[in-house]
Amino acid sequence: MTAPLLETRGLTASYGDAQALFCIDFHLRAGEVVAVIGANGAGKSTFLKALTGLVRVDPERVRHRGESIGGRAPGEIVRRGIAMVPEGRRLFPSLSVEENLLMGANARRPGAWTLARVYAMFPILAEKRRHPGTALSGGQQQMVAIGRALMSNPQVLLCDELSLGLAPIVIKEIYDALPKLVAECLSVVVVEQDVGVAQRVSDRIYCFQEGRVSLEGASDTLSRAQISAAYFGI
Repeated sequence: MTAPLLETRGLTASYGDAQALFCIDFHLRAGEVVAVIGANGAGKSTFLKALTGLVRVDPERVRHRGESIGGRAPGEIVRRGIAMVPEGRRLFPSLSVEENLLMGANARRPGAWTLARVYAMFPILAEKRRHPGTALSGGQQQMVAIGRALMSNPQVLLCDELSLGLAPIVIKEIYDALPKLVAECLSVVVVEQDVGVAQRVSDRIYCFQEGRVSLEGASDTLSRAQISAAYFGI
């Protein structure tokens, strides 16, 4: 079996005196889509922040291609090839769609992702490229956030709550793009509250409950009863 592309070993994270993550063991292999599920407050977003340097952690607790990267600066982690699509999109309101996308290219990593490639994946963005990014619909803003991350030419794409506040048809359209991304040699971590969506789009699932991994397994082998018990702690 190949070595993990990204992994955590006994990862803990805190906000001041409040501990948010407890001994998280996690791995992502090349070409995988892994979903992280759990209720609000379970530690999902903190986990992504720990992976991307937004929350300080012990250096040895996060490893990328076998090298310790825990606690490194966010910009350095992006330059290594780990990019995040943040919860709430976080677009720059003063910039156009195209300018928001170009912000992702600041990492200056070599790769195939260009404006043309992003527009080919999300044609509506080409039509609206001169519009303010925040003037778009929620689903279109999510496409901009994904495109901005892709413009950094990552190896690992971390997606935080892609479906939050979006209509089901828009959620399907966005998640239907995942197989295309994996075909481009990307590995993806999806944080998702919707269990059905998480099972449908992922190869494996980690369930978090109060900052701990309560369940891990192949998405097509875990039953809804197992997931519900781990999700709600019952």
